[in-house]
Amino acid sequence: MSSAGTTVNRQIVLAARPQGLPAPDDFRLVEGRVPEPRPGQVLIRHTHLGLAPAARLRMSETQSYAQPMALGDVVYGQAAGEVIESRHDGFRPGDSVVSINGSWQEYSVCGGAALTPADLALAPATLWLGLLGTSGMTAYVGLLDIGRPQAGETVVISAASGAVGSAVGQIARIKGCRAVGIVGGAAKCAYVVDELGFDACIDYRAADFAQQLAAACPKGVDVYFENVGGVVRDTVWPLLNQNGRVVLCGLISEYNDAQGAGPGWFPLLTKRLMVQGFILSDRLERRADFVRDMGAWYQAGRIRMREDLSHGLEQAVPAFIGMLQGRNFGKTLVKL
Repeated sequence: MSSAGTTVNRQIVLAARPQGLPAPDDFRLVEGRVPEPRPGQVLIRHTHLGLAPAARLRMSETQSYAQPMALGDVVYGQAAGEVIESRHDGFRPGDSVVSINGSWQEYSVCGGAALTPADLALAPATLWLGLLGTSGMTAYVGLLDIGRPQAGETVVISAASGAVGSAVGQIARIKGCRAVGIVGGAAKCAYVVDELGFDACIDYRAADFAQQLAAACPKGVDVYFENVGGVVRDTVWPLLNQNGRVVLCGLISEYNDAQGAGPGWFPLLTKRLMVQGFILSDRLERRADFVRDMGAWYQAGRIRMREDLSHGLEQAVPAFIGMLQGRNFGKTLVKL
């Protein structure tokens, strides 16, 4: 028996490769053994799972920036929890940590390189999966290092009520920019403007979406933070100013399609645009700067993130499917 007091580790594994939007039958709840840490590893009891659209990419056999999951693999995802047993000099039992590959299960073992200490004096554990975790750092690095916003510029953010998008808009406001969000639904528009402080937010489902977006960006768009793709991207495209920057973070509307249509690329030439995709794991040297700045903004009340919380490992699958359909507000989490 492990020091966790049990030998059972419940896990959600990939049972079939999704065809389009994932379905419940694509996953299976199984029981395995609580793993034993090897030298240099720790055993973590998960308290929360952090769900992200990137997991959908790994469910397909198509090669992307990460190796696809094999059938039967525990579904990829981040997890926050407590160190139960340590064979790593840098961590002790009782430490609060976040694992970048803890996955959808109740226990995991992890090497030190994939672990981040969660300073609970700075923020609650759940925020280390969201605002102070990968979602917040993706927003920070993507906007500041690639978008390079200047005071007075207009920044447009798709999926603006989600974990990454909500942080992008708030950072843009901190930097003196006009922040315009794009979401689906009136309730999300109200949240983005009233609670997050964006200057404007447009519902992409509106019949006059293009006209509303143009009216909200009277000086055009200088930075577009792309999380969605598809028709949303195509509507923003004509509004981009010369020397505009497109930060390609995600294409969630296209993850369940064989391929997206994509815009014509002639404006890349005529408008001298910069379009750059990025993967956060390539920029981990920015972590200390991110924690310093985001932690200060959070404690000063200048930035916040709503948490979309479900309870129980069994709820990970419906929460994940709902997130891919845009039903979530903020960071999608599962409390175990």
